[in-house]
Amino acid sequence: MSPAVSATAQTRDWRFSVAGMTCASCAGRIEKALRAVPGVLDASVNLATERAQVRAIDGVTPHQLQSAVSAAGYNAKQLDTPPTTDTIADTVATREPMPRETRHLPLAMALSLPLVLPMIGMIGGQHWMLPGWVQFALATPVQFWLGARFYKAGWHALRAGTGNMDLLVALGTSAAYGLSVFHLLSQNAQHGPAPLYFEASAVVITLVLLGKWLESRAKRQTTEAIRALQALRPTTARVRRAHGDIDVRIDDVQIADRVIVRPGERFPVDGVITEGRTHADESMITGESLPVAKAEGDRVTGGAVNGEGAVVVETTAVGAESALARIIRLVEDAQAGKAPIQRTVDRVSAVFVPVVMAIALATLLGWGLFSGDWNQAILNAVAVLVIACPCALGLATPTAIMAGTGVAARAGILIKDAQALESAHRITTVAFDKTGTLTQGRPVLTDTVAVDGDVPALLALAAALQEGSEHPLAKAVVEAARGLPRTRVAIEVHAVPGRGLRGIVDGNPLLIGSSVMMEDAGIDIAPLRDQARPLALSGHTVSWLGDAANPRLRGLLAFRDQPRPGAREAIERLHRIGVRTVMISGDNEGAAKAIATQIGIDEVRANVAPADKAAAIASLREHGVVAMVGDGINDAPALAAADVGIAMGSGTDVAMHAAAVTLMRAEPGLVADAIAISRRTTRKIHQNLFWAFVYNVVGIPLAALGLLDPVVAGAAMALSSLSVVSNTLLLRRWRPQQ
Repeated sequence: MSPAVSATAQTRDWRFSVAGMTCASCAGRIEKALRAVPGVLDASVNLATERAQVRAIDGVTPHQLQSAVSAAGYNAKQLDTPPTTDTIADTVATREPMPRETRHLPLAMALSLPLVLPMIGMIGGQHWMLPGWVQFALATPVQFWLGARFYKAGWHALRAGTGNMDLLVALGTSAAYGLSVFHLLSQNAQHGPAPLYFEASAVVITLVLLGKWLESRAKRQTTEAIRALQALRPTTARVRRAHGDIDVRIDDVQIADRVIVRPGERFPVDGVITEGRTHADESMITGESLPVAKAEGDRVTGGAVNGEGAVVVETTAVGAESALARIIRLVEDAQAGKAPIQRTVDRVSAVFVPVVMAIALATLLGWGLFSGDWNQAILNAVAVLVIACPCALGLATPTAIMAGTGVAARAGILIKDAQALESAHRITTVAFDKTGTLTQGRPVLTDTVAVDGDVPALLALAAALQEGSEHPLAKAVVEAARGLPRTRVAIEVHAVPGRGLRGIVDGNPLLIGSSVMMEDAGIDIAPLRDQARPLALSGHTVSWLGDAANPRLRGLLAFRDQPRPGAREAIERLHRIGVRTVMISGDNEGAAKAIATQIGIDEVRANVAPADKAAAIASLREHGVVAMVGDGINDAPALAAADVGIAMGSGTDVAMHAAAVTLMRAEPGLVADAIAISRRTTRKIHQNLFWAFVYNVVGIPLAALGLLDPVVAGAAMALSSLSVVSNTLLLRRWRPQQ
């Protein structure tokens, strides 16, 4: 392990594709080799994705890391950091099934079949046994040509002082092959028959190759979501230049270029519509099943399908910075990461092969010494070595993570890492922000009350003070004042987090915000308290406007927001799966409770400033696992404080980095879907691990007791990996609840 580095040291992440891994022991050995490089802080190797992720201090070079992997017996290829659109496509999801198995498997089957047919014939009383030298001629190329990979990888494992699947296969098949050669030579010398086991060695190698080929095909299916997202990116775009519209490669499109998108085409870039109107099918990106109306000023996402109208889009992001590319990276990183439970599996895998070799040696000596039948002793030891392949253990967790994150992305749920996917299944409480999360986030100004009775003047002051604010309440004020003369200008405007705004209008320092803000400024709200009380009790949000220099109240403004469509159904779904719901809002208690009552929230915490939301989450975590759902910007501290942060957004950088889970559509129902896919994935992981262990817990004793033929053991070993990956593929049938 590398020594600790100072807090000021700069770090960098490197990504590599790794070739040659066959089981969980391989991944563990590569991790050990990488962590031994001076300056490496952490390394994670994923068997299913064939990826290595390394965090190291500046000064560590890719060549050093690749050399460490090579010394361990594997090949590493650097993937650019930061990734480009080309390296995003360079993933195991886009590679064809393993070409070596594709070439070698038919040859191995053709050479092994004549060795197996006599065994089948014996069941029907037929004697088709081939001469010994013919068996030798058929088995030898399978053993030493098609099986050379096992010797090579096994030798590297031995040099590294560890073991892996290849070593087990090489030892087991070599023992059966060597015993057969010995008997064949003895048979000629003694002119007597002797048992031959060439079919065992050849068929075991063929079955292993078959298992790896089927496994690689199945693993490819777990990454179909990534491949579907990659397929969304057009290769060309029609760009408007000074001399006319021309088609250019997508990599040549620049920021601010004007791109023409015709009906039925995919948007090649992220941008803003400057001409035309249409509908966009964003189902593959956000999971939204219905086309979304788009007009001038609306944003579009590259990869979405343009509907019925031709539009001109001003480019805002291209290549690796586009939303689609970021989504692909996010899903890839989640699939390449390790869930916490995988660490336990890695520890088991690290000692698994040495333990199996010890059991095989004990089987050999036990049978040989006590029965005197060394032929049977060797066969039983071979069966132990062959059936104990740890491939299934290595694939159980990462393939489920790949399938789970992939199917979630297809539904518009982006899961940032494997730990979040595993943690979400234990959620007992979901805390929601109110505005923009459970409500539509577009409040309207319903009541304006001026202390002096001059409502238009009050509204003009409030609109001037909030002209440049992005807060939903500020936008409602500006919208309501749209018909008034704009003669007032505000200066030195700044926000008071969780309270409101300060600024100067026509030389007068003004405040607009909550009652707490007025109280802090010494402004008495008593003149309008009676008017405010019924508004607050009926669910309105009340803001106050007052003078700061000469503290006095100017008036109040009342707003009303409506719950999002489907919010009540979303809360009911969470209740049905045993999850408690809490609303944490900066609004007054009346407004928060009114919305909570409408949609069925269990608990309300109102008047909570953004800075205090993290403390509220911490108090909830004392009683269980808590998820926080917010917009990913204002609620960032609370999202980070929760066990699982869930950002409801549109896939922006801020939303993606603020939370462990990003919902691509602002639909509260996706929260229950995120928990559902987490629970489904976790169940698959547990099922996979159960079956992987069962194969070995049951198979190894049977083999040691002489109850399993090596050929049967080889078939069982191949089926163990295939059954684990096939069970994982059932996750693809999951669909979000409509």
